[in-house]
Amino acid sequence: MEYNYIAIEGCIGAGKTTLAEKLSADFNTELILERFEDNCFLPKFYKDPEHYAFPVEMSFLTDRYQQLKTLLSKRDLFHNGVIADYFIDKCAIFAKKNLNSDEYSLFFKVYEIIATYLPKPDLLIYLYNNPENLLKNIQKRGRPYEQTITEEYLNSIQSGYLHFLKHHQNTPVLILDTGNLDFVEYQRDYERIRELLTISHPVEVKNIIFS
Repeated sequence: MEYNYIAIEGCIGAGKTTLAEKLSADFNTELILERFEDNCFLPKFYKDPEHYAFPVEMSFLTDRYQQLKTLLSKRDLFHNGVIADYFIDKCAIFAKKNLNSDEYSLFFKVYEIIATYLPKPDLLIYLYNNPENLLKNIQKRGRPYEQTITEEYLNSIQSGYLHFLKHHQNTPVLILDTGNLDFVEYQRDYERIRELLTISHPVEVKNIIFS
């Protein structure tokens, strides 16, 4: 693999964890998975977003920072590479959509301090899909607290991601249209993704749409 540290991102239900697990197993890398199940505020947020938005976002921010700082501070991990199913900048993307202006202003100050202490990925893979398909994936995996998620909310989150990627200059980005790729059911589709990570170099990948 040509990259020491890859982060995989996408909207809710995009398949981030599945792809991270498959690639990590193939390339024998360290695997970092988001610990969303440990966030006690998440089910409450989906029931009452206005009341629980700030604590859920702060909880995610501090937990992601703690996990990434602990693992990525061990420099020997990069000998075999690291693949994560999230990157720290998603905190700002979700917070922008979920918090009011005063809460977001406070949150962003903390986020900026925290983000400066973490290494940046060599490559960011973004899994793009339309909200209708994302909602089907969410319903299929069956997490009870996610069943109230709407297409409108997914569209707003994905719009936030795409705006971020459009203005993001620090990390090479590979955008995969997973509406036309099924790396779970079809090995050929997965191999197409895997091949890109063995023949490409970080400086050569710049916002590619691969479908």
